[in-house]
Amino acid sequence: MTIRLITFDLDDTLWDVAPVIQSAETRLRDWLGEHAPRLGSFPVEALAAIRSRLIEDEPSLKHRISELRRRILFHALNDAGYGATEARDMAHQAFEVFLEARHAIELFPEVHPTLERLANTYALGVLTNGNADVSRLGLADYFRFSLCAEDLGVGKPDPHPFREALKRGGVEAAHAVHVGDHPSDDIAGAQRAGLRAIWFNPAGKSWTHEGRPDAEIGSLAELPVLLQHWR
Repeated sequence: MTIRLITFDLDDTLWDVAPVIQSAETRLRDWLGEHAPRLGSFPVEALAAIRSRLIEDEPSLKHRISELRRRILFHALNDAGYGATEARDMAHQAFEVFLEARHAIELFPEVHPTLERLANTYALGVLTNGNADVSRLGLADYFRFSLCAEDLGVGKPDPHPFREALKRGGVEAAHAVHVGDHPSDDIAGAQRAGLRAIWFNPAGKSWTHEGRPDAEIGSLAELPVLLQHWR
């Protein structure tokens, strides 16, 4: 079947996410240290406990990671002695500091040329469980749509995000392929929804999971040639 729609994961597929999150966490801690002195050295265990309690009370927060982080910040600040209104305002400001730093990413060098080439032939979309926004990264023009778990209320590997992508792309599953790095969220999730799945594996890891990806690439630059062979 001819591929007409390609969906992409973002974190660890278009950029290396670990240093970005580490930097964003550092920026957040520095901001809180300056603007929320009562918080002090709030123990990590307390933050984890707040997170667990919030998800237990409202399981959908597991997929709404931005809202979850805002609420964790609010409860931590409130527990540290800030009033509800002040804690809510500070949590919002702190999250914006984190989010700005979270978008200070460094794209893999082949991303722009590969997406530009593919966009001339295929409809492209984004499927992410994270909270990166392609419109803030100068990538939005490549994509017909961008779907995140935060907006959908459910994330990969649930089939709903993939089915919504097919709907947005106006194609049947047989004409779509998903590209991502995560064996469960991206590969198994896409295949269960009927899409083909390409494993992005720049580190050359061995596949140790059930099933098999439909193809494997070590660089996004390999993608156009691979899809041409499928045609």
